[in-house]
Amino acid sequence: MSPAGSQHWLATGRASPRLVLVVVFVALLLDNILLTVVVPIVPTFLYTTEYEGANSSVSSALPEPTPAAPRAPPFSPVLSSFDNTTVELLNGTGSSTPGHPPSTPQTSPGGCLEGGEFLAQENTRVGLLFASKALVQLLVNPWVGLLTNRIGYHIPMFIGFTIMFLSTVMFAFSGTYTLLLIARALQGVGSSFSSVAGLGLLASVYPDDSERGSAMGIALGGLALGVLIGAPFGSIMYEFVGKASPFLVLAFLALLDGALQLCILQPSRISPESTKATPLSTLLRDPYILVAAGALCFSNMGVAMLEPTLPIWMLQTMCSPQWQLGMAFLPASISYLIGTNLFGILANRMGRWLCSMIGMAVVGISLLCVPLATNIYGLIGPNAGLGFAIGMVDSSMMPIMGYLVDLRHTSAYGTVYAIADVAFCMGFAIGPSTGGAIVRALGFPWLMVIIGVLNMAYAPLCCLLRSPPATEEKMAILSQECPMQPKSYTPKEALREFPLTEESDREAGNVE
Repeated sequence: MSPAGSQHWLATGRASPRLVLVVVFVALLLDNILLTVVVPIVPTFLYTTEYEGANSSVSSALPEPTPAAPRAPPFSPVLSSFDNTTVELLNGTGSSTPGHPPSTPQTSPGGCLEGGEFLAQENTRVGLLFASKALVQLLVNPWVGLLTNRIGYHIPMFIGFTIMFLSTVMFAFSGTYTLLLIARALQGVGSSFSSVAGLGLLASVYPDDSERGSAMGIALGGLALGVLIGAPFGSIMYEFVGKASPFLVLAFLALLDGALQLCILQPSRISPESTKATPLSTLLRDPYILVAAGALCFSNMGVAMLEPTLPIWMLQTMCSPQWQLGMAFLPASISYLIGTNLFGILANRMGRWLCSMIGMAVVGISLLCVPLATNIYGLIGPNAGLGFAIGMVDSSMMPIMGYLVDLRHTSAYGTVYAIADVAFCMGFAIGPSTGGAIVRALGFPWLMVIIGVLNMAYAPLCCLLRSPPATEEKMAILSQECPMQPKSYTPKEALREFPLTEESDREAGNVE
């Protein structure tokens, strides 16, 4: 292709909403692969490294250290599973010969509960590590929303790629809990830039309601695909290649994403919003935006609580090998991918409020069924229902956020999608950080009961989103900007309430 031809292709691509959708899809995909790839890796990695020449620090963290712990033989660098020998070595009672069980197991033939004290302690630490990403993202999101209103979406998207690449490389070479915590927090900064700018960019290039809903569904499909790939990919690569391998692969893919953004988005160009954005404080006082944000928060809090606690519960009750810890999330990821793509289209037809209400009820029921599983196959049904239901909620609430600012405020989307991402992050911040503490105090089954009932109790509030009214100020603005109305977002309900047609334009001209 000649230079002139390639420049023409790039110029055409930059004007195409579909290529913008591809860029946002890839950014969300890589971000969420990195989000979930650590889920099966971190618990086992910490378990291994903290008993490999560091028994003194682990003993001080345990409530009742055993005198025999310092004399325990060292662990091998990579554990293929938490078998009987490994757990008994934790307590200093097992044989050092691999594959030979102790003579008197205290709990079960598999000995899964012998390391219960350490695993209970690890619940909280792993939960805090997972939650650090969301906590940082929670703090950064409002500032990113304001930044996109001033300089546009392209530069923040590229900043997000750069930070995510640095975080991925840091994950690959971190060998301590502290470094992993810093890498996870750094990922939160990058995610904030990518998510807020990406969703706001999509809302701006797809002004039509139905097209916007479909585009959001496809973009959330990238999020779902990342969640789908992350945990199984991480567990298999860690088991058979090594800890650094999945992160180095992700770093290479992130470089390709950066090249794609350079070609399509031109991140050196500053393009602020054409309309003045509604202040963040005003949006936070809108009850309809708060209801939508709450639905995003509570529905995602369920899976956020599962991420740090389910693998450890499986180790304690199912004797699960390493590779199963990531595979347990596979049904949820597949069904989430199906749910977001299916209801990105269907939700607009059946009513997004109804879709989200049903989704939250199913989330609650699925969480109540998780503790009933006795093996990994028993987790398939509850996890699949959970993922499908969260897909229903996410694919309904993300377009509703854009709908509400179009209907009730000004059509500048950076701030409202910062609120949406804050709600999402609150679920992933509160979930892991409190989930581990609740498991230690009440047990894993009660954790599932609490968050499941909370989702079912919140579901009826989605009825408020059935037909949100336009504010008087917005109606006045729309009546003054009739010639621009066909190019902006116009819901069918709003057309019936205040029709803005060519005839009304002529009548307005005659009045003047």
